[in-house]
Amino acid sequence: MTNGQANKPKAAYMREIDVSTITENIRDMCIEAVHYLSDDMKQALYDGEKNERSPLGKQILCQLEENLDIAGKDMIPICQDTGMAVIFMDIGQDVHFTGGILEDAVNEGVRSGYVEGFLRKSVVSDPIIRKNTNDNTPAVIHYNMIPGDRVKITVAPKGFGSENMSRIFMLKPADGIDGVKKAILSAVSDAGPNACPPMVIGVGIGGTFEKCALLAKKALTRPIDKRSDVGYIADLEEEMLKKINDLGIGPGGLGGTVTAFAVNIETYATHIAGLPVAVNICCHVNRHSSREI
Repeated sequence: MTNGQANKPKAAYMREIDVSTITENIRDMCIEAVHYLSDDMKQALYDGEKNERSPLGKQILCQLEENLDIAGKDMIPICQDTGMAVIFMDIGQDVHFTGGILEDAVNEGVRSGYVEGFLRKSVVSDPIIRKNTNDNTPAVIHYNMIPGDRVKITVAPKGFGSENMSRIFMLKPADGIDGVKKAILSAVSDAGPNACPPMVIGVGIGGTFEKCALLAKKALTRPIDKRSDVGYIADLEEEMLKKINDLGIGPGGLGGTVTAFAVNIETYATHIAGLPVAVNICCHVNRHSSREI
């Protein structure tokens, strides 16, 4: 073997994935997410019904459980607002997509899911002209590169009753943790019954204006029975959940002790002059479906 051959770098391994696989999975996930709750959300609903101290609140939660059972049995969407499709894609850096453009494949999966699944199409092509695209595209897609050769996809259809109640606060560093708490409580209190409680509260702290909003959105996809790995953030999640439930908004906004199922908080580094906080509120269904390819 010559020195040239010995020093020749090995060809990099690349796993090829045809984009049709992405389309098929996203189509199925769109249909799955709007008909079946994830296990953690199902458990939260059942636990909420047991823990609710208001008779009316308990009755509402029982009705939500009944609605969930009917949706799964008869393949009817859990909620008539089947949402705007938000897609998170964690893409291994050793993956090579073939057969087309990835973004086109993602949108085709959403189109197929909403058309073939007979789901409500809620997306307009222009925010002012407001002409319906009639297939619920385009999706909102977030890409993230990770090590390895796998692709993790999370489809999170987001209804706008709760989305419209979400907030961003550009706090001063001096506002500190107390300012963060006040911001979260302010957003939830202002939302009241409009966000279809019981809610799941996603919170992003840090980064920039847009980064904290993305953190808050991603926080909603974390299983609600899993607390933050950061000690003081886990404590903050528990504290804010108690304070939110003490607001008395209750199921359906008609009073009670179960206003929220969980508060999920994600953080990121930020600038010395800022303390951005985003509160992304989701209704009691908090729909999402994840797969790894």
